[in-house]
Amino acid sequence: MDVSNETTPFEFILLAFSNSNEWNFLLSGFLLITYLFTFMGNILIITFVSIEPSLQTPMYFFLSNLSFLDVCQTTTTIPQIIVHLISGTNAILYERCIMQLFFLVLFIGAEALLLAAMAYDRYVAICNPLHYNVVMNYKFCAQLVSASWLTSSLNATIHTLLTLRLPLCGINKINYFFCDISPLLAISCGDISGNIIAMLAASPVMGIGPGMCVLLSYIHIILRVLKMHSSDGMRKAFSTCASHLTVVLLFYVSSIFQYIRPFSSYSLSKDSKIALFNNILSPLLNPLIYTLRNKDVKEALQKRMMKKIP
Repeated sequence: MDVSNETTPFEFILLAFSNSNEWNFLLSGFLLITYLFTFMGNILIITFVSIEPSLQTPMYFFLSNLSFLDVCQTTTTIPQIIVHLISGTNAILYERCIMQLFFLVLFIGAEALLLAAMAYDRYVAICNPLHYNVVMNYKFCAQLVSASWLTSSLNATIHTLLTLRLPLCGINKINYFFCDISPLLAISCGDISGNIIAMLAASPVMGIGPGMCVLLSYIHIILRVLKMHSSDGMRKAFSTCASHLTVVLLFYVSSIFQYIRPFSSYSLSKDSKIALFNNILSPLLNPLIYTLRNKDVKEALQKRMMKKIP
């Protein structure tokens, strides 16, 4: 292949944006409101968990880390999309595109592993409650969170380095709202088999493995709950897991559709809108699900509000 044909573009043009100024204005307004709600909701959870003594437990330690990941994930993509929509330009520098890909893969991967750790936490709490404080001590919880970040950082680094080596032959038009693995593979003019192998190799660690951990944890939880003689105990056990299970289903279904299905089945024009929806939906719903459906959080909020009322 001629080396001159392997030039790297200075910038990428994101084709997923509409040319309609009216549509762009409406979408930018919707995204801005959604981002502000997502940002404030998750920051409030982080702050509230850190200052409320009754929430100083492993479950809420994981929840605050999940909220931090949601803030990071949405900040990686949504503000840039809003700027593109408002300014009317849909160009992104090559270096920024690569950085966006790295951080997006990092945060999504870390969230997948963290959700598995949260499922294990619920398993120990319900199936082995007498040993919960011993097993889920602060050191072990911190190790689980650290392992999630380190494993996802390694995964993101590998995918980013493999993407950097791809020949693009001057092609700079991406039919997507932001930079991700699949749209960059789609415009490569070289062999992408190494990238595909890396994605397949990472799926057991970053997707299938954590997903199986969640599945097995909840199978044991359900079996244990069904053996309870007290209806109040069953109701309490299910209520403590309902929030987490809802978040898990939202995250894994969207992530599997976005990253783990065969590359040959990708349709960038359709997937770009689904990916945008996924990057908005889960981080927005997480704080709502955990506050509206969680009894501990609602009781702590009520106590805080009662203290402030003279």
